[in-house]
Formats: sequence, structure tokens, C-alpha cells
Amino acid sequence: MNALEIEGISKKFGDFNAVKKLSFEIPAGTIYGLLGPNGAGKTTTIRMVMNIIIPDEGSIKVLNRRMDEEMKERVGYLPEDRGLYPKMKVGELLLFLAEIKGLKGSDARKEIDFWLERFDLSDWKSKKVEELSRGMQQKLQFIVTVIHQPELIILDEPFSGLDPVNTKLFKDIMLEMKKKGRTIVFSTHRMEQVEMICDNICLINKAERVLEGNLSQIKKQYGKNTVILDYDGEADFIKDFPEIEKIDDYGKFMEIKLKETSSPQDLLPKLVGKISINKYEVKEPTLNAIFIEKVGGKEVKDE
Repeated sequence: MNALEIEGISKKFGDFNAVKKLSFEIPAGTIYGLLGPNGAGKTTTIRMVMNIIIPDEGSIKVLNRRMDEEMKERVGYLPEDRGLYPKMKVGELLLFLAEIKGLKGSDARKEIDFWLERFDLSDWKSKKVEELSRGMQQKLQFIVTVIHQPELIILDEPFSGLDPVNTKLFKDIMLEMKKKGRTIVFSTHRMEQVEMICDNICLINKAERVLEGNLSQIKKQYGKNTVILDYDGEADFIKDFPEIEKIDDYGKFMEIKLKETSSPQDLLPKLVGKISINKYEVKEPTLNAIFIEKVGGKEVKDE
């Protein structure tokens, strides 16, 4: 079963194409990364999924049906633009919002206490929201998103503004929720944020999908022709091999890019006996490197 199915959705604002003919499917129980630079169309896509913005064309199915008010109770949504009631106390705010999401009485209080402890916010339960730091408020917003135990969790730039410790905490919790069968979709312009947690990704640039699929398979596809060589000896002869496309030489360490028609297995026998090989491994590319290759050398960066 797919938790989310998007088929050919588009959205224009005047003459500006925010999203163009975008399609992808998200299997239930997986973590899915919606990636791309700022302005690529990620937030517009998420808002169309949540029925905040209506697509000009295409279709969206959430948990095998169209999004409506009843369906929203089965979805947890963390928007890019956060919003909390600053004058309310933390515990009162969480109880108020938990009840709106259908939790009552002891069930709501149990969830509140669990999540406050999980995020190390128990001592702040009686404090006003405005007394919390930005990072604490972001934790609080996350609790609001998941407190009703939604089947599908959609997070728009969840790591924005978090320090490394809290970024790891968010990732750990996302992985825990996946183990419980939840489906998690999140957007980010920081490619390194998804390397360890995503099952599948969709890479968007200038409103269009440029890459989509299983993350491990994508990395294998794009990483098969780059070799890391750690060696002792004289290795200048390697530069003359016809299968070499590019070499970054750092002295006793090389990063070798092979032509598409060559393979690392073909290169290795030519090195044995001529240099002392300390390490020879096929390099797994970063998502940022893959993105640069796909869009013609335009790096992912903040705008």
C-alpha cells in the first residue's frame, strides 16, 4: 500500500511555475525525502498534499483517498512557517491542541508527558511558550505534529534552525516512528540531512522532478565509477590509462573517476605489483554530488 500517491500535479502563480507535472509514490512505513534547493517547489507540493493549495492539474491520494477534513486527523503536518500561542503554558497548549486532534483526558496527558520527557522538556511544562528558546519551540511544534499518533507525518524543513544534537534527536525519533509503522515525508534543502534515514527520495529543481527512487539504488547507480586509492609508491603512470576520465591527486591518495565504459574491477589488476595499495574502494557519492551531476554543475545552496 502507498501512503501517498501524486500524479502529474502542477501549480502556477501568474506566469511562475511553482510545480510542473510532478509525480511520485510513497510506500507506507517508509521515510521519504523531498529534496531540492530553496524555491524548487517543495513547500508548494506539501501544501497541495495538505489541500491548503489546490493544484491546477493532476491528482493526489493520501492513505488511498482524497484529502478532506476527516483525513487530516490521520495526518500530522509540521508547516515551514511555525505557529504557537506564546502566552499559553506549554502543558496547557499541548492539552488544548491534543484535544483538537481527538485525544481526551488521560490519553492526552499520557502522550503529553511521554513526549515532553522524550524531548527533555518536562521541566518546562508550566512555563509560557514565549520563555522557550527557538530550538525548544521547534521541539514543541514537533510534539504537536505527532501527539495524536498519525499514520502519515509530513514535515516541511524539520531540521531548520536545529543544532547538531537536536538534529540527531529528531532523526532518531523519525526512525523510531518508522519502526512503529508510520510513514514520514520531509522536505529539506540540506542533502546531508537525508543520507542516513531516507528509504526513497525525490529530487526537485526549478519546479520539476530530476531524480526519484530508492536512495541506495540511486547511490549505487551514480557511484560505480569512482575509486578511492590510498597507496605508496610512484603512481604517475595511472594518469595515462585510457579508462581514466579524471584524477584528483593528493599525493599518497587519489580519487579516480572512470569513464562510463570502464569499471573499478578492470582498473585494479593494472595497479597490482606497480604500487603498494593500502586501500582500494568504490566511493559512494553524496546526494549533493549526484544533484550537481543531474542539473549540470549547479550546486545546491541556500537562496
